[in-house]
Amino acid sequence: MFKRVRSELLRNPMLGVLLAILFVLTVLAVFPSLGTSVDPTLMSVQTLSAPSMQHIFGTDELGRDVYAMMIYGTRVSMAIGATAACIAVFLGVVAGCLAGFYGGLLDRLLVAVSEFFQVMPTFIIAAVIVALSGAGVTQVVIVIALLAWPKIARVIRGEVMRVRELEYVSFLRCLGKGRLSILFFDILPNAVSPVIPLAALVVGQAIMLEASLSFVGLNSIDTMTWGKLLNSGQRFIYNAWWLSIFPGLALLITILCFNLVGDAVIKHLDPRTQYDA
Repeated sequence: MFKRVRSELLRNPMLGVLLAILFVLTVLAVFPSLGTSVDPTLMSVQTLSAPSMQHIFGTDELGRDVYAMMIYGTRVSMAIGATAACIAVFLGVVAGCLAGFYGGLLDRLLVAVSEFFQVMPTFIIAAVIVALSGAGVTQVVIVIALLAWPKIARVIRGEVMRVRELEYVSFLRCLGKGRLSILFFDILPNAVSPVIPLAALVVGQAIMLEASLSFVGLNSIDTMTWGKLLNSGQRFIYNAWWLSIFPGLALLITILCFNLVGDAVIKHLDPRTQYDA
């Protein structure tokens, strides 16, 4: 396995760079103190100070260090994206497996739900639900996961429908093995590979959706995220550009890394795989 990974990184060095960036972001999310020793809530008289050696990303209207706020905002943004993706993958895998294996009403219901979410504007649905249920990290994670799982379920459904027609599945049925046992222990391991890169895409989409909700104020006021930094910086976009530029670049680079890594893994696993991003 490690030889395959090494050969793939040697063949595609850009993938190694993307993975290195994601690794650094993950480390900063878990251990933000490694990135800065400055308290992100510490206020000073140096308000709206431009980037300098003392404050490399400048300060905001309260004199807080923008770089420190971005480092600590990485924890929330990455945690929300990863948690929402994990919940979405779990729900999508279970629903897709059951619908693809048993078919019938359950399958038609899954197709109808996935088509509904494909035609509906995701951000508007998320904004309405969060506004009605209350702004908070937990609500944002649940909403993002509920909006993301149908896409994963549809991919798993198609793979399960393909694998269940293979000869070894018929052989296991003839041996009298239970349906659920065949589904989750024999079919699922051979159908789950597309979920791995798709999960990376979901993390990027979740981070973007969380930032969008935070930007319009639909998140906890006590939570420091990149979207919230963008929201606070929009008032000073003409005379304090650094308040919006640096959080925006962080979002752009992070989401781009997740999307490109997901695309690369999909092409590596199966160049013929088609998906709806």
